[in-house]
Amino acid sequence: AAAFAEEELEDVTVILDYVPNTNHTGMYVALYKGWYEEEGLNVEIIEPTEGATATLIAVGKGEFGISYQEDVTMALASEEPLPIRAVAAVIQHNTSGFATWTGKDITSVEDFAGKTYAGWGGPGESAALEAVMTDAGVDFSTLNMVISDGAGFASLEGDVDIMWFYEAWDNIKCELAGFDINYMPVRDLDERLDFYTPVIITSLDMIENRPETVRKFLEATSRGYEYAIENPQECAELLAKYAPDYDMELLSRSQAYLADKYAEDAQRWGEMKDEVWDNYTGFMLEYGIIDKAIDASECYTNEFLPEA
Repeated sequence: AAAFAEEELEDVTVILDYVPNTNHTGMYVALYKGWYEEEGLNVEIIEPTEGATATLIAVGKGEFGISYQEDVTMALASEEPLPIRAVAAVIQHNTSGFATWTGKDITSVEDFAGKTYAGWGGPGESAALEAVMTDAGVDFSTLNMVISDGAGFASLEGDVDIMWFYEAWDNIKCELAGFDINYMPVRDLDERLDFYTPVIITSLDMIENRPETVRKFLEATSRGYEYAIENPQECAELLAKYAPDYDMELLSRSQAYLADKYAEDAQRWGEMKDEVWDNYTGFMLEYGIIDKAIDASECYTNEFLPEA
């Protein structure tokens, strides 16, 4: 009987944005606990291979992907818009910001003039820096921007002065290493930067032709994140089965931090608001990252999330 039941499951592939980490815990919980199977789905979670996740989802390499509000908006505003939509916000607020080493006494954006910033070289990155520096009354053109060499926080003691950190990961790594940082959340510097990062995306093809699959996937995924909110330590240990290369203490602390953040200020996990999409779209338009506004309704939908 078991073999027959196996055949009945619908195959679903989820493409991550990167390697498995605590942003993805709810999905691994649902996988481990058999909640996807209960919904009739055989889910496989993989890392992105050739190209950006949004593109892979658009061409049907996977049913669901992990992306970011910025990437979704850019994909929809491009010459050839990708047929994708965001269907859930993994975390409600942008929990990232600029970090500096306390030994250099760079305590505010006003101190960024003439310094060196190392990042990944995305268009949203330089726009955010330009916006916050201009707002602080300092000249953005004096900032030296370089591509990060992947050395992590240790770079901040050397030639690099500023990096973009994710609180649930980088800040905790610093804590564990006893490395003191000054940290400036981007959402405190410009409220338009409080965008959704990361988000779960799917294709228009899925929404139009397999809406029940989208609903079932989010039913189980939502259950996974709700469980992670209530049981962070258990879920950190569970994630470790899928991400064995990480220090357990890092996973535990990261999970404890995110437990309060996944559904913070929301009626339910995953829910998104027009104003968050519109605010950042306006920001991107102002800084020339996109050349036309995209309506929030074209970017996301809450319709497949379980009822609050």
